[in-house]
Amino acid sequence: MLRNRNVWILLTGEFIAGLGLWLGIIGNLEFMQAKLPSDFLKSLLLAAGLLAGIAVGPYAGRLTDEASKKTVMLIAGFVRAISVIFMLIAIATGSIWWMVVFLVLLQISAAFYFPALQAALPLIVAEKDLLQLNGIHMNVSTLSRIIGTAVAGILLVVLPLSMLYVGSLVAYIALFILTWFLNIDETRDRQTVQKDVSEKTSFNEVFPIIKGLPIVLMTLIMTLVPVLFLGGFNLVVINISELQNSAAIKGWIYTTEGISFMLGAFFIKLISNRISPYIILFACSFLIGVSQLLLYLADVPVLTVIAFAVFGFSVGCFFPTAATIFQTKVPKEFHGRFFSFRNMLDRMTYQIVLLISGFLLDLIGLQLMCVLFGGVSVIMTIVFYARHRYIQTRIANQNN
Repeated sequence: MLRNRNVWILLTGEFIAGLGLWLGIIGNLEFMQAKLPSDFLKSLLLAAGLLAGIAVGPYAGRLTDEASKKTVMLIAGFVRAISVIFMLIAIATGSIWWMVVFLVLLQISAAFYFPALQAALPLIVAEKDLLQLNGIHMNVSTLSRIIGTAVAGILLVVLPLSMLYVGSLVAYIALFILTWFLNIDETRDRQTVQKDVSEKTSFNEVFPIIKGLPIVLMTLIMTLVPVLFLGGFNLVVINISELQNSAAIKGWIYTTEGISFMLGAFFIKLISNRISPYIILFACSFLIGVSQLLLYLADVPVLTVIAFAVFGFSVGCFFPTAATIFQTKVPKEFHGRFFSFRNMLDRMTYQIVLLISGFLLDLIGLQLMCVLFGGVSVIMTIVFYARHRYIQTRIANQNN
């Protein structure tokens, strides 16, 4: 697999784009901290971009199924590069509204790019290599996050904020160029897909597929648990920094969570053949809830770092397992629409959690909010696990 030219292009592109993304995210946090005092207003601003991504989701799914994955990724990459220009205008004018334009374009490009990327992965490697590729891909993404946040922190000290976005623009242009060199043979797959799309023109056709695949439906539901943490992740980091009166804790949190994520993605490859995917998802989901509960003691730096280490390891195991289930269980002719639907679902839940997080941070504070979210995560996991056991027992009784 690692001798595959397309794999190296995608992994290199992911690393470069990740650097640009995290330079921009740290820049966004810095800009919002200077312009918006309220966490709820920050969440509203971030939600504007997510809403735009949801709006174009159905079209993105159909286009991904009908057109070349490479073409979709190229167009999305071009829009992503253009979006940075509007953030540079926002910094020059001090206007939040130009930042809204930037976030909207950035999320629209992501709504097209990520379904196309997820649909392309099964076309460039054998099915037996998908879990390993998903793990490596996520590790590369996490490594770029660790380096990107560290570089952003250094650049903020020595350079103007606008230079972070110049770095993002350079990274996105590099990704666009790399994508040109992809060579994905999807001729036979596209013939089947185009026939299917011409006969079934509704985006809603993906829903019976999901309903008919219990493991896919269960996995989709289980992804709501990490979203409870990830939706307000950046707001939580800001509040922990303020609670501890320490700017350095931001770097420790991002670095610890990123390294733990990489360890989890490596560990999952070792155990995936011996443990049921369901068990992996339930165990990781429970640990995510525990990590949230630990943040009740967010005023203690050591326990804060431990909480994010547990969380990072858990999602490092969770997401490669979930991605592999989706790529192998959902028929390829529905991959574009399915991954677009999943992208829409993620964005919608992220948006809801982001708004709730901003509201609760203003209303009850960080520590009580983390206890609330942690409790919901643990209860959801127990309920889903009990239902899974019940269904498995019923199936076993019917077979006997």
